Amino acid sequence: MPKKRSGGGLSPAQQAAKFLGVSVLAGAVMAGIALPAVGALGLAAKGSVESFDELPANLKTPPLSQRTTILDADGGQIATVYSRDRTVVDLKGISPYMQKAIVAIEDSRFYEHGAIDLKGVLRALNKNARSGEVSEGASTLTQQYVKNVFVEEAGDDPTKVAQATQQTIGRKIAELKYAIQVEEELGKKKILENYLNITFFGQQAYGVEAASQRYFSKHAKDLNLQEAALLAGLVQSPSRYDPVNDEAEAKKRRNVVIQRMAQVGAVSQTEAAEAAKAPLGLKVSKPKNGCITAVDDAGFFCDYVRNVFLNDPVFGKTKEDRARTWNQGGLTIRTTLDPQAQGSVQQSLKDHVNTSDKVAAATTLVEPGTGKIVAMGQSKPYGTNAKQHETVINYSVDLAMGGSNFGFPTGSTFKPFVAAAALEEGRPPTQAYSAPYEMPYPATVRGCNKPWVNDGDYKLENENESEVGPYALKDAMAKSVNTYFVQMIEDIGMCPVVTMTDKLGVVQGNGEKIPEVPSSMTLGSTGLSPLTMASAYAAFASRGMYCTPVAIESITQKVGNEQKSLEVPKSTCSRAMSEQTADTVNTLLQGVVDSGTGQEAGLSDRDNAGKTGTTDERKNAWFVGYTPNMSGAVWVGSASQKVEMKNITIGGQYHALVFGGAVPGPIWKDAMTGALSGKESPSFNLVNIPDAQDRDEDKGDGNHDDDGDNGDNGDGGFIGGLISGGNDNGGGNGSGGTGDTEPDPGFSAPEGFIRGVGNGPGGRD
Repeated sequence: MPKKRSGGGLSPAQQAAKFLGVSVLAGAVMAGIALPAVGALGLAAKGSVESFDELPANLKTPPLSQRTTILDADGGQIATVYSRDRTVVDLKGISPYMQKAIVAIEDSRFYEHGAIDLKGVLRALNKNARSGEVSEGASTLTQQYVKNVFVEEAGDDPTKVAQATQQTIGRKIAELKYAIQVEEELGKKKILENYLNITFFGQQAYGVEAASQRYFSKHAKDLNLQEAALLAGLVQSPSRYDPVNDEAEAKKRRNVVIQRMAQVGAVSQTEAAEAAKAPLGLKVSKPKNGCITAVDDAGFFCDYVRNVFLNDPVFGKTKEDRARTWNQGGLTIRTTLDPQAQGSVQQSLKDHVNTSDKVAAATTLVEPGTGKIVAMGQSKPYGTNAKQHETVINYSVDLAMGGSNFGFPTGSTFKPFVAAAALEEGRPPTQAYSAPYEMPYPATVRGCNKPWVNDGDYKLENENESEVGPYALKDAMAKSVNTYFVQMIEDIGMCPVVTMTDKLGVVQGNGEKIPEVPSSMTLGSTGLSPLTMASAYAAFASRGMYCTPVAIESITQKVGNEQKSLEVPKSTCSRAMSEQTADTVNTLLQGVVDSGTGQEAGLSDRDNAGKTGTTDERKNAWFVGYTPNMSGAVWVGSASQKVEMKNITIGGQYHALVFGGAVPGPIWKDAMTGALSGKESPSFNLVNIPDAQDRDEDKGDGNHDDDGDNGDNGDGGFIGGLISGGNDNGGGNGSGGTGDTEPDPGFSAPEGFIRGVGNGPGGRD
């Protein structure tokens, strides 16, 4: 009885018998004879098929995966992304030396035999029998091409890849049958072209064009003899002969290929001798794959585009379908990104916030009336190197699109939604409330289904003791008076605000609806994303029309040599409020930048409006503003929600207390100024809102900073009215003023509550 080797493998005699079985099968296949998998030769093996004839008649050949190019709105390249770096080229786009080299070293009788080279089989069988092991194979280029098709079809699934490459008779039978089909249908030149486009050359390069670019920074059509020989030599073992890591071994292998080319008459001995003396001549180009390579710091926008593709049903019914199309690649994606706006956003962020600062900043700009995202950036670089302060969490978007778990509490930037809801309910723009400095939350506030009940004696107060009503809406918005807006929601109930935020696409960062509690419905205690806020405010700019945000203009896909257009998501625009309501809100928010809490953000050369916001313990500061033709949101804070922005240096500038008008405001101003430079300057349709009788013209002087965004206390430190937090004051006047103390809130987020960016304890301005 033959002995098995210690590892359980086959003995030399068994290996030879197995190889003989495959070889005889190959001969039979050449004669067109259908053999059962179980027979006298003992061809049954794990993974074998039931019979040769039962294999599908045609080889399934999926389109080759290729790189995808992402472009900005002007057609400039943002980044290239790919599952496999490959650029398919015609045979005429491949150097004749490359064609000769691969044939010489892999299948020198390629043009003489059919799908199976019987002469090669017998030669290999003889050599293997003499050596006592399977040291030489007999696969033709056609068979190798078929095997690569199996691997390509397996994609990135390791189980399927293992099945596609397993050394079983069953797989070999399939390979042989399909090789015959391919030879009959394609012919030699097309098989060679396909093989050179599908095979792996190492260094993440699939196909000869990508390999030529990787190792020599040139097109495949321009490869000389020695360069072509090096690439042809890599196919057998891309890692062993990798010239980047082992030049000596690569050169030795290259020269073997050159000599083989001379032996088969592909080149002369003189050419071969000269080529063998030449240095490798490498000019390596590093792989340039993924959003980390994006220009203009657009990595986060690039990643957002990828997430849109993987999540939107327009690109496929299932997640698997969408992922398959994305990985197949060959896409040219034209996006909405405006390079001027993107450059301005990133420059402003760099000017105001350092990457090494304890806090981060994120800015998103959208176009009113279209929903187009024209810029998206943040102060932390895109990447995975924590030592370089990099992150792949996109602070501008929701969790489903690569953002934070919850978004960020928005503070008083939520108040315009309350005002818009009240105006839609018929309240006049001169609506006044007593707005005392301090008050308890209402005993109950009407909700859509059930009232909210103040069962914890929750209270709130304004930023400074001098802020005592009565106030009308215009002054209350400009000064961001907390008690005014809580009284407003007590008056109209929460359901009108729910209706308004639903129409404006306002949801939490985790995708859920805003909780029906007064702190969330008035003072911004709930986490939202900058993209959500910029898109919602854009509805004010477009006189009440809300448009869902979009990032993709068009997509074409290359499949083989054909180009086809793919359907892309379209912005859906709908009326969120009347023109009169929008015009009134625009008038109110213009007052914020003219004489209220957002003066540092105001633009001097065009109509603009906006709102500041700061949350409890100064963990978040916002400015959201717009012109008639652009809307933008800026968030500044700690991604972990653990940094209180007091006595802190940001962008090299010290701040005793950070508030929305003083850090996010200037970022917004500079970003918008550059983004709108040279663009038209349309005007708002303002309305006349009579000024309230001024009770005390000097009220607030010395006690309320011109920026004024000193951190209204929001909900006293509770989330959704569920956790009592006392009566946290905003703490002084931000930059001078009375220097009021800043008591600690009665809330702290539990460990693990936040991933990267999280929910916060409540909002204030």
